[in-house]
Amino acid sequence: MKISNIITGCFLSLLMFSANIAYAETAVIVSSANANSAMDSNVISRIYLGKSSSFPSGDQAIPVDQNEGSATRDAFNDSVLGKNSSQLKAYWSRLIFTGKGTPPKEVGDDAAVKNLVAANPNMIGYIDSAAVDDSVKVVLTF
Repeated sequence: MKISNIITGCFLSLLMFSANIAYAETAVIVSSANANSAMDSNVISRIYLGKSSSFPSGDQAIPVDQNEGSATRDAFNDSVLGKNSSQLKAYWSRLIFTGKGTPPKEVGDDAAVKNLVAANPNMIGYIDSAAVDDSVKVVLTF
């Protein structure tokens, strides 16, 4: 009887932990000095896919990615860009080959993206919403 209670308790703990991971929000961020206060996923997608090089305010937009394989990057690619990593590799390979674009620079994890974006009003990035502070401004969450 006691072993089944322990197994049930472990299973419920694992289930609750998995649910917390599934509900983690991702925040698309810009510097607190950036003039833009909100953007929709279409605008952000156009910036990240190289179809637009400016924010709605008209200022230059420089997108930065987290390292390939990060859960935050995968969530961003799926939710905002509507593509998985294989589709994005193929997309950027075509643009690079034809000389029509270059992919966003990879800068690391949440902390690296936040620090870089906070220091440059022209950059846009995405991080786990738990990592947001006053140095950046959230323009979209998902």
